[in-house]
Amino acid sequence: MNALVSPDLDQGTILVVDDEPDILVALEDLFEDDYRVLKATSPLQALDILKNEPDIAIIISDQRMPEMQGDEFLTKARSLSNAESILLTGYADLKAVIGAVNNGRIMAYVPKPWDPSTLHSMVASAYERHRLSQRLETERSLLHGLMDSTEDGIAFKDLEGRFVRLNGSKARALGIQAGDGIGCHERDFIPSSKAEDVERLDREAIAAAHPIETIEELTVGDGGQRWILTQRIPILDQEGTVTNLAAIERDITDRKLMEMRLRQADKMQALGTLAGGVAHDFNNLLMAVLGSLDLASRRLPDDPRLSRLLQNAIYAAERGASLTQRLLSFSRQRDLTLQAVDVTQVIHDMNDLLTRTLGTHLRIERTLTEDLWCATVDPDQLELAILNLCINARDAMPESGTLTLSTRNATVGEDDVADLAAGDYVVVSVSDSGVGMPPEVLNRVFEPFFTTKEVGKGTGLGLPMVYGLAQQSGGTVTIRSVLGQGTQVDLYLARSATPAVPAGDEDPAGVEASVKAHILLVDDDAEVRSVTAAYLNEMGHQVTEAPSGASALEIIAQAADVDLLVADFAMPEMTGLELAVQARKLRSGLRTLLVTGYADPEKVPEGYPVLNKPFGRKELAVQVTNLIDDPGARDL
Repeated sequence: MNALVSPDLDQGTILVVDDEPDILVALEDLFEDDYRVLKATSPLQALDILKNEPDIAIIISDQRMPEMQGDEFLTKARSLSNAESILLTGYADLKAVIGAVNNGRIMAYVPKPWDPSTLHSMVASAYERHRLSQRLETERSLLHGLMDSTEDGIAFKDLEGRFVRLNGSKARALGIQAGDGIGCHERDFIPSSKAEDVERLDREAIAAAHPIETIEELTVGDGGQRWILTQRIPILDQEGTVTNLAAIERDITDRKLMEMRLRQADKMQALGTLAGGVAHDFNNLLMAVLGSLDLASRRLPDDPRLSRLLQNAIYAAERGASLTQRLLSFSRQRDLTLQAVDVTQVIHDMNDLLTRTLGTHLRIERTLTEDLWCATVDPDQLELAILNLCINARDAMPESGTLTLSTRNATVGEDDVADLAAGDYVVVSVSDSGVGMPPEVLNRVFEPFFTTKEVGKGTGLGLPMVYGLAQQSGGTVTIRSVLGQGTQVDLYLARSATPAVPAGDEDPAGVEASVKAHILLVDDDAEVRSVTAAYLNEMGHQVTEAPSGASALEIIAQAADVDLLVADFAMPEMTGLELAVQARKLRSGLRTLLVTGYADPEKVPEGYPVLNKPFGRKELAVQVTNLIDDPGARDL
């Protein structure tokens, strides 16, 4: 029978094995104050105890016992436990001692009778050795588990640069098995140019005696970019001397791409702030220029030469207006008219435009999917985006080549496409067989104003505008390019839940109001106000002009026959929206049209129609006609 002492978490466990009960009692008396003592009167009983007691720290065994000798027992015990072993014997049997040392791996041999203090000290040393062994085993298991499970490449080197240990990830990166690298230098498996950099950085970390980090940018086989963060950590002994070097290599491509997207978002936000700040004044100038040119072209004598000059001026001003709209669009300062759109029809309608714009030196191929889903997008901005992508493709093929415009339905899963939620999408692809782009250019193509074209041939706004449109429409843009092989841009547009509504034959812009009205026109810019008033007068309306919100309120208070308020959104002291609110307090139900160069649509409450500058006579006529002829507009 073995007597058990109540276990103490702070006590080690000792197993004593002897066929003489008196010996067991003596050993128990010697150790029970400091250890938990288990007793066995035979080796077989002791082996059963070892099977059920995994935390035994020390085995003290007699050598001569009836069932088996102590050295044989300790050899079998070694397969069940990593406990430290002490052999006791009253007979000097050198062969047995050698067998116990070699097979049972005993740490001490003690003759009987023993000296209690010597044996106690020996057991204490054995217990500390066991505890140290356990800690080392735990650390070894943790280290092996970390190295074998992590995707990071981990290697330990000596001061000569030879591998002491490397994990599977590092070995795979070198194209070897982990065991094959031990004792070798890293230069044995990598190009010499890269090996020189690796060894130089290793020496720097060892000399500095503290960790250093480096980031390496790599170009992989498909032309993509990968970023590897390497931490070099010197291993120091107790005296602070470097004994080894640990190197941990981590693929941080996802993090770098996220940082790049965040920087892109910051740039877009900054550009939006800039665009919003200048758009009002710029659009007012364009409004005055375009309006004056339009009025002049319709009032001057029919002179072909003069008409051509006016048309050139109008075209140049419209290019300026288009540039401002593109700025505001991808900086999210311009409201998009999102609706269900038949993308195939949009592309068909662009045939003539693409042929005229792209020239005849290219072969244009179209691969349009039948039964293409409808997309949710602003149709005008989609047309502009496709045109920009096709122009970029043309410019990448200065001599000749093939431009392919294709569409497809795509069901995207989580994480299939960066920055794109799972769902159904319509994909418009524009690919070329041109020169392609190097990685350093490809990484910057969505940056506002970044362009590789000559001065005057590119603004650097084409792809950013496409990216902004996609983001506002719930989609995204991806781009793939290989030097010498060409580029493909995929524009992802969210699938519409409703079918596209075909455009009507009637052009509402040509419809004049059936009722002529008294219109109060408010704008702090005299030139814009003059052009707008001229348009309204041509339509047959009575126009009263006011340069500010305060003067407009005075007119409304005195004139009971004002039918419509047309007010600039951004004016000093009182905005057009604030004016409209105050005006409706004086005249309940007064119809209002806000005109603006850059107003954030989120700041305009529902019930206030908005017309963006610069606008033409037809766009103004549509809004005025709708407000005057619609009886329900009086109740807004």
